[in-house]
Amino acid sequence: MSEKKNPPPQRNEDEVRFGNLLPVLPIRNAVLFPGAVAPFDVGREKSVALVEDLDNLGSPVIAIFAQKDPATDDPGFDDLYPVGCAARVLKALKHSSGNYSLILQGLSRIRLDSITQTSPYLKSKIVKLEQPAVEDVEAEALAMSLRDIAKQVLQLMPELPREASSLIDSIQEPGALADLVSANLDAPVEEKAQLIETVDVKERIRKVLRLLTRQLEVLKMRDRINSQIKEEMGKNQREYVLRQQLKAIKEELGEDEGDQGDLDGLEERIAKCNLPNEAEQVAKKQLKRLRSMQVGSAEYTVVRTYLDWIVDLPWNASTVDNMDIGAVRTVLDEDHYGLEKVKKRILEYLAVRKLKKDKKGPILCLLGPPGVGKTSLGKSVARALGRKFVRISLGGVHDEAAIRGHRRTYVGALPGQIIQGMKKAATVNPVFMMDEVDKIGHDFRGDPSAALLEVLDPEQNNSFADHYLEIPYDLSHVMFIATANVPDPIPPPLRDRMEILELPGYTRREKVAIARRHLIPKQLDEHGLKEEIVNITDAAVEEIIEHWTREAGVRSLERCIASVIRGVAVKVAEGDTTPRKVETEDQLREFLGPVRFTSEVAERTEETGVATGLAWTSVGGEILFIEASRMAGSGKMQLTGQLGDVMKESAQAALSYVRANAERYGIPKDFLEKSDLHIHIPAGAMPKDGPSAGVTMFTALVSMLTGIRVRHDIAMTGEITLRGRVLPVGGIKEKVLAAHRAGIRRLTLPERNKADLEEVPKEILDELEFMFVQRMDQVLENALETLPQPKPEEKSAPPPSTN
Repeated sequence: MSEKKNPPPQRNEDEVRFGNLLPVLPIRNAVLFPGAVAPFDVGREKSVALVEDLDNLGSPVIAIFAQKDPATDDPGFDDLYPVGCAARVLKALKHSSGNYSLILQGLSRIRLDSITQTSPYLKSKIVKLEQPAVEDVEAEALAMSLRDIAKQVLQLMPELPREASSLIDSIQEPGALADLVSANLDAPVEEKAQLIETVDVKERIRKVLRLLTRQLEVLKMRDRINSQIKEEMGKNQREYVLRQQLKAIKEELGEDEGDQGDLDGLEERIAKCNLPNEAEQVAKKQLKRLRSMQVGSAEYTVVRTYLDWIVDLPWNASTVDNMDIGAVRTVLDEDHYGLEKVKKRILEYLAVRKLKKDKKGPILCLLGPPGVGKTSLGKSVARALGRKFVRISLGGVHDEAAIRGHRRTYVGALPGQIIQGMKKAATVNPVFMMDEVDKIGHDFRGDPSAALLEVLDPEQNNSFADHYLEIPYDLSHVMFIATANVPDPIPPPLRDRMEILELPGYTRREKVAIARRHLIPKQLDEHGLKEEIVNITDAAVEEIIEHWTREAGVRSLERCIASVIRGVAVKVAEGDTTPRKVETEDQLREFLGPVRFTSEVAERTEETGVATGLAWTSVGGEILFIEASRMAGSGKMQLTGQLGDVMKESAQAALSYVRANAERYGIPKDFLEKSDLHIHIPAGAMPKDGPSAGVTMFTALVSMLTGIRVRHDIAMTGEITLRGRVLPVGGIKEKVLAAHRAGIRRLTLPERNKADLEEVPKEILDELEFMFVQRMDQVLENALETLPQPKPEEKSAPPPSTN
């Protein structure tokens, strides 16, 4: 119901008289009822002409008819509703635009009979519709119902003036009441046109009641909806006010640490992390728990730390691999000299990754002696590929929790080193180096190498389960590189999951090149000197390699170079800036002291019973001097030098073969009856084991028993059998390099090890002479200075004659 206008004056038809010919004012989107006073804007040409001609009319009464279609600009007879209202013009106001505003008062119903004039404005012949007087009980009851419902509507519309209810009470005549309510109804023009066409009072009241009841229901629904909205808004407002009060109280108590604000920031970080579905659910659940906890409680700190770990881990962030194979090869060559096998494997992985984008990261194990560049090679691989580099050391780790983490029930629990490394990398595809994987321990707290089985298995590490996180984490994009000195301590299941790439020791030429390219420039830079001040020549580097180092790698070489440069730095600091060229052994003694290593092969093998063998240890290849001695005794054999069971059995096999073939070598059959044998391998503090010293112990025994010396320039390796065969052994490249370092120029190797020499650098092969043997007799032919001669058989005495 729209706002009530000025109350209509009491109708008195004698006061306002009009004939049956009236000017017509068509109105749009409205219906004027008898007794109602309403404003209307007039702007159409014909309507303006009518208003301006009002002064020429006999009385200020016009006919008001509603248009059926508001879009019609020049309506005719058929465009108007047939029943309208005669109205008196109470006031006409002209605007500057030429339009008018009229205030009209409805007088009585009229019917449009015909149009008598169309210009300059409409005139029509009308028929006045008389309203019959009604005073029965039904009409009075209908009027009461209409009055009650109208008052209910007024109560639901507080924007209407308070006088509206009094106005309704003041009108007693049912027809006038129906017209008043109809004029203020919120209803379409079509329905209001039906009301003004209804002359019968009772029928008109019934129609108004139906429309008013519908409006009442709409208003009740609106009021109900508004109440619900206000209730919700009130609840939210109340919570906000209470939270603000709680915040103020905590500030007064000094308990406010800004954590509630931080929790909102934490929620935003969780939303931005793009977590996997399972991780996101866990994070949201823990955040909900966190909001309900006291800030000072221990559980609050545990949950907060846990959520920080989840959002700080990289779940999707990755670096883009450098797919330029030529550029990767250049970077690898810049950082390391040699190591072609490893470089070839990295380039192969990159080539496959270029063809297949979702290729999983390889799991490599760099196996080699200390100082050959295993760890630095991992950094170089990361730099070449454009990936982040993470390194953890597993040496001495003996707790499974170091790999998988502790469960959150423990105080101070943290994730394992794998998850910690991933957080440090901040990407899902770093180069992850596990150093010293062969030195993992284990005790009652678990076996870390067993925990690594899942990490280093490409089929399982896409859902690695850390005890702290308890959320699957994808490690399949990581390139794992493990390092080890020897393969034996690595458990077979773990070794099976890694692709082992062996890094043998460097040759002398490679060491000189590494020193020239990397070690000398690095030490000069670290000590603040320039190459013009100190020039360490290649000859000096070779002297250092020969007399001050004996290693497979280059660590000791770098320390010696650093000592030389430090000595020069002292002189420069004292004011002596004379350029120095370090070249000879005497110059090196000034900085490094006396020579540490000399070739003792010739000296050690001057006596019989000494043979030179080759061994493969955790620090690379080594030469061994095996000494055999004979003394009076009862046929026992003693073995010393901290030998393992396999090496002891090799000594027993060598002795058994010598005893079985003593006559062939000119050795008395009973050489052991009144003698004891002693086999010793010097460097007794170093554990030794393996079958490869079998031929060396056999040669030392034969040399000692025959008195024939072993050649001083030969070394040998190979496993023996009781049938006199020589079997192949491992570590050939390392053993050959060790022999070359020791100045040995002839090597005796098993025939079946000939193929292993393909890995030995050509410059080493050119300087050595190789003898390949299948039987132990061939070993003696190459090793002894002269061949032992078989002892002639003794002729037995003739039996005594009998007479």
